[in-house]
Amino acid sequence: AATAIKSYSPDLIVHPYIKIRTTKDLQDEKKSNSTWAQTFDDIGALLKRVHVLVVGPGLSRDKRMLQCAKYGIEKARELDMPIVIDADGLFLIQNEPDLVHGYSKAVLTPNLAEFSRLCSSKDVDAEDQESDEPPVQKLSQAFGGVIIIQKGPVDAISDGETLYVVMNEGGLKRSGGQGDILTGLLATSLAWGVAYEKDVWDHQHTVPTNRIPLIASFGACVLNRQCSRLAFEKHKRALQSSDVLAEIGPLFVTFYDKARATAEWGEAVYG
Repeated sequence: AATAIKSYSPDLIVHPYIKIRTTKDLQDEKKSNSTWAQTFDDIGALLKRVHVLVVGPGLSRDKRMLQCAKYGIEKARELDMPIVIDADGLFLIQNEPDLVHGYSKAVLTPNLAEFSRLCSSKDVDAEDQESDEPPVQKLSQAFGGVIIIQKGPVDAISDGETLYVVMNEGGLKRSGGQGDILTGLLATSLAWGVAYEKDVWDHQHTVPTNRIPLIASFGACVLNRQCSRLAFEKHKRALQSSDVLAEIGPLFVTFYDKARATAEWGEAVYG
């Protein structure tokens, strides 16, 4: 399907790494093992050339795709690379939590339903309102400090110690693909964090590197919600995710060139 996907847009870069074409190929153990070995080699080579791995959007729950995703996550951890996991990638983590357990550069971005399933997999009460620590913080702790972004009417973010609640107003319509936009904004922010760590530009090292994933998560949520709100103001109920995408460029300049008080966007509740 790589050629067909490439034809959607000149903006897309597609690597056709999975070479198994037929059920017969899959049943041929020797051919299948050789093909998977080559696929994993290709994925490993690609990961050495990028800054961040995103797993989930468009993945599906096909066993072969999940096998590739699992290898990618393991390889990214070896390379000490930030990982963003969303959509069907969360299904993989729900069933194999050790893939990310204790990895502080991993960020999971569940919606309310996905959050509930992840909580169930870790015996965390997703509806607990009585504890001093909210469920998102407990879930992060259960995953050993992995960052969790619980998407919802407000976005709650935690690394198990600190809790951020992003409260700026979003749009009133949710369209398929808006979660993917957040994932992209987050991955971009994390990539800049890698560049920050590597001193790609001169700076004063005012941000501890272990805080970068949490800060990137907060910034991505704020920007995504604001883009959604502006797009909804223009398109109302006809809004599509592509309309949200169009707001990123102009709003990015406003957001970063004209800093506003943190209180307008959200607050650190714990930590």
